[in-house]
Amino acid sequence: MDSRRQLKIASLIKEEFTSILNKEGKSIYGTAFVTVTNVTVTSDLTLARFYLSIYNTESPDAVIERFNERKYELKRHLANALRHHLRRIPEIEFFKDDTLDYVSHIEEVFKKISGENEALQEEKNRKKPAIKKTKTVARKAASKKPGK
Repeated sequence: MDSRRQLKIASLIKEEFTSILNKEGKSIYGTAFVTVTNVTVTSDLTLARFYLSIYNTESPDAVIERFNERKYELKRHLANALRHHLRRIPEIEFFKDDTLDYVSHIEEVFKKISGENEALQEEKNRKKPAIKKTKTVARKAASKKPGK
């Protein structure tokens, strides 16, 4: 579990890195849609891991490679933005964030299961015989006198 300090620094780094991507990110990832979903910082504050959600591209792994190629340039921009907040700027690593893809996959599985359950329920309802009148229902119907 991350400490409060780690969470604060990760939040600060994420905020500054997002603004750097807004200004200069197009040269790295082109027409792809890239968002920073999470930043984690190690307990000794020497490594920051960036989790990027990448859409609108054929190869998200190639975009991650371009980020890794320009890692030192991005770290320099980050150092300029954080120079008044941190003594040392952590090393940075980039990872593809697949959580949204995983969520959509799980939703599809649940829809499939729900559809199968509905199909089984419909089949079960079709196989049920017509409801027969029980003795109590027949007695109630016989006890009612017509005309009154």
